[in-house]
Amino acid sequence: MRPTLIAGLAAILTVSSAAAEEVTLRAVSAFAEGTEFSKNFERFVEKVNADGKGLIKINYIGGPRAVPPFEVGNAVRTRVVDMANVTGAFYTNLMPEADGFKLNGKPMSEQRKNGTWEYMNQLHSQKLNSQYLARQFHNVPFHIYLNKKIDKIDFTGLKIRVTPVYRDVVEALGGAPITTAPGEVYTALERGVVDGYGWPITGIFDLGWEKVTKYRMEPPFYSVEVNVLVNLDAWKSLSDAQRKLLNDAALWLEGLDSEKEAVIKAERERQAAAGIQALDFGAAASQAFLARAYDVAWQSVIKRAPESGPKLRQLAGN
Repeated sequence: MRPTLIAGLAAILTVSSAAAEEVTLRAVSAFAEGTEFSKNFERFVEKVNADGKGLIKINYIGGPRAVPPFEVGNAVRTRVVDMANVTGAFYTNLMPEADGFKLNGKPMSEQRKNGTWEYMNQLHSQKLNSQYLARQFHNVPFHIYLNKKIDKIDFTGLKIRVTPVYRDVVEALGGAPITTAPGEVYTALERGVVDGYGWPITGIFDLGWEKVTKYRMEPPFYSVEVNVLVNLDAWKSLSDAQRKLLNDAALWLEGLDSEKEAVIKAERERQAAAGIQALDFGAAASQAFLARAYDVAWQSVIKRAPESGPKLRQLAGN
């Protein structure tokens, strides 16, 4: 019985040692659970928890019910949470440069090769005390959605719900920007508090906004960026093996962007079927709008971040 007892004790010690080495990271999303901009992060969590058994585990606390969207950046910075799925538009108060991330629509494979990822990681380290682990949705554009029909690209007299993503272009075209969290948009539209809103081409059906939306303005513009951030102290405390597992999962997560081409096509068809009309003012008007949208956005970024803004624009190539 003695060899059996020794073997049993050894097995218990091995299990206990593995459990002791496993690190748990608390994570939140700035978007509601199960909606378009949380789904892939939730897949990432599942992958890490499956691949990292005994090494690392992500405890996914949830979406805005856990931490309000505009407080997620600070929650990562101060380690209220260890990890977050969040757009830079929600932490421009801490990192003004984050307003420029939407202006770079290059694939992450290219951004990782040309120095963009490295530079943005430096900014996150310095200003947000975080590791810039991954960026998602580089190929998903934004639109302005309206409930009042316009006959030219001019927002004069319109109240439009914004985040920092759209504020500058809405103001430049005469609109009155109103900032709200995503969870308040439906009621604002229903009650006429706003006449429209900025949002990506995908995701409005998750939130039920198609019921209170009449028009989608063309052309699409900018690029969605939803980042996965890890508190820097938490990141540094991980072993090489744990960091490698997260980095590998981050590359896998970024690879999911390839699924979005079919999703965008289907979304446009679904919006049309739901009665949302596309407002297209022709090629010349579209080109003028895009030139104005990028110009005012870069002006704003560089004004607030005069040292790093020009570098971000150089890396974006526009």
